[in-house]
Amino acid sequence: MLINRIGYIALLLFFAFFGGELQAEISPLYRPLPALSAKQLAVVVNDTDPLSIRIAKYYQDSRKIPTENIIHIRFDASSNALAQKEFAILKQQVDALTPAHVQAFVLTWLKPFRVDCMSITTAFAAGFDQAFCAKVCAESRKSPYFASDSQKPFTDFHWRPTMALAGHSFEDVKRLIDRGIAADFTRPQGSAYLLKTSDQARSSRAVYFPDVAKTFAGLWPVNYLEQNSIEKKTDVMFYFTGLMHVPDIDKNTYLPGAIADHLTSAGGVLTGSDQMNILDWIKAGATASYGAVVEPCNYPVKFPHPGVLLHYYLRGNTLIEAYWKSVWEPGQGIFVGEPLARPFATAPKTPGK
Repeated sequence: MLINRIGYIALLLFFAFFGGELQAEISPLYRPLPALSAKQLAVVVNDTDPLSIRIAKYYQDSRKIPTENIIHIRFDASSNALAQKEFAILKQQVDALTPAHVQAFVLTWLKPFRVDCMSITTAFAAGFDQAFCAKVCAESRKSPYFASDSQKPFTDFHWRPTMALAGHSFEDVKRLIDRGIAADFTRPQGSAYLLKTSDQARSSRAVYFPDVAKTFAGLWPVNYLEQNSIEKKTDVMFYFTGLMHVPDIDKNTYLPGAIADHLTSAGGVLTGSDQMNILDWIKAGATASYGAVVEPCNYPVKFPHPGVLLHYYLRGNTLIEAYWKSVWEPGQGIFVGEPLARPFATAPKTPGK
């Protein structure tokens, strides 16, 4: 794994330049952002996959997704990856069926989680493009949505951020959906844990963890720790680390809407990997995670930036908006979680009040 110094220095400069503004903007009194609505999200379901059908139905009912936003396609769900040509046909079908006002997608299956050399969530978000696929260890195509205040990514950039509602069983996904809904408007009193581990290669993004903790001091509890894991924490809202296998994740309590991920080469390989799978975070209680589906090398820009994520999530964006805005080069990583979770959004006013 290689470190791209230009990439993480650019992010450090972003924080150095905008640090004061970020501190001001994250205040509840300063310009909160609206959250993506159920009407702006389309659910993509594979009609050949019974689990996908069941997940889509439960999600539609739970989140009150309009019927016109349920997109039906058919493909073989037995393999980990779709071929580029097969995906192109499916993407054309989905785009043709998607209402123009839809700004984001949610996928309702475990497999496939990859399209050729890129993640299926980025492929659905922006279309297949070889520029998203790094050649050996190289940078890849950047997201125009990164660190953006845009509230309509499809309108503004012709991208529809995409997240997968994935799990090994319906019960796993049901619990995930229920956690996302339980998070809404709760303004939880939690903490962020940013860990620089003994794995130097996989701690590449830890170079900016101290600055994140400093930026959010007095605004949100951010714990920068130099250790391999945490346990018996009852207030985990954010957990970012870097290891091939993260110990003790099931020994913490994750608040509804919590986000957790680990920088490693194959965390997004949802079946058959010898590295820890991001679905382990979901099973432990997180509401979303992110991981690489192919070798990305350890470029920090290919993984979520905790500071950018906190900046948008705490201002009221939904989970899918904040998570997507935190990754500059998302081509090789998959987003898994409940996209509409919005713990820090403002609850809509009751009519007549």
